[in-house]
Amino acid sequence: MRTRNNVVVITGASSGVGRACARRFAARGWSVVLAGRRAAELEEVARRCRRHRRARALAVPTDVTDPAAVDELARRALAEYGRIDLWVNSAAVAVFGPLESVPPDVVRRVLDTGVLGSVYGARAALAAMRVQGSGTLVNISSAVGAAPVPYNSAYVMAKSAVRALGGSLRQELRLSGHRDIHVCTVLPATLDTPFFGNAANYSGRAVRPLSPVYTPERAARRIVRLARTPRREVYVGPAAGALTMLSAVLPATTERFLARQMDRHHLSRTVAAPDTRGNVFDPPEGAARHGGWHGRRRTALRRLATATLLTALALTAAQALRTPGAPAHRPAPAARRRCGARRRRGPWSAG
Repeated sequence: MRTRNNVVVITGASSGVGRACARRFAARGWSVVLAGRRAAELEEVARRCRRHRRARALAVPTDVTDPAAVDELARRALAEYGRIDLWVNSAAVAVFGPLESVPPDVVRRVLDTGVLGSVYGARAALAAMRVQGSGTLVNISSAVGAAPVPYNSAYVMAKSAVRALGGSLRQELRLSGHRDIHVCTVLPATLDTPFFGNAANYSGRAVRPLSPVYTPERAARRIVRLARTPRREVYVGPAAGALTMLSAVLPATTERFLARQMDRHHLSRTVAAPDTRGNVFDPPEGAARHGGWHGRRRTALRRLATATLLTALALTAAQALRTPGAPAHRPAPAARRRCGARRRRGPWSAG
């Protein structure tokens, strides 16, 4: 796929991963179509995207739970730029708390946004891509879609469904012979976005990100690479891949581990929080890529610690190789030494 002068549609583009993707694609000369619930924030992102040379940006306020609005988003993109090369389903909301404490309408809205929003986006994107004969659909799932956690059941269900959706769509495209249309699923670990501060909360406890925390730019870089080289599933952050593997190999152990981590670290034991509907029904005032959890600094510290450890191991190994060990002691039997001496002197020699 060409990587310049292409068109990408991004839902959830006003903050977090969607906003980071918009900036990164615009920097590479893509035309970006930005979808979200707040027009003012989308226009701000669009202005920033247009600062890049050759980049074009179109803001289309869209509620992804409305299928007609998503169809209109695709129509606007095609009318403005003539094609859709990449569609990123990034919009999502979440709620924390025991399932019986969360109001049913909040659960439904989380599922409508995460699951049906991706379904409506996939329908609109694939319809355009079938006509043009190529394209890539990227669905943002999560590590919790493969390794479930407690007190976040609606979001876990949504992300599990998004992952399953990708598998079904890939099979349908293969059976229909559309080999140049790709469906990719991205499973990030914890990202430093406004997600935790904006989520609905009925747990009675303040929500904190579960370490390790990665930057949304890391996810955006991965998605940009998918535009060049599509893959069925990719992970953002080593922790995501590790959790997925552990959940597949040791499901019961992984569930116990994540339950303990969630209770001890994800939900604060010391800071209380009032019940809130967060951004589930109404978008928050203002938007940003980051959530203030210092994902960039934490990533840098992890890399520094890893580099320090590897350097120490390398120095230790080098020192061990330089230090001569005790010579191997393999004394030959006396009879063998005498035979060797006779061979050197010849069979006619005495004694």
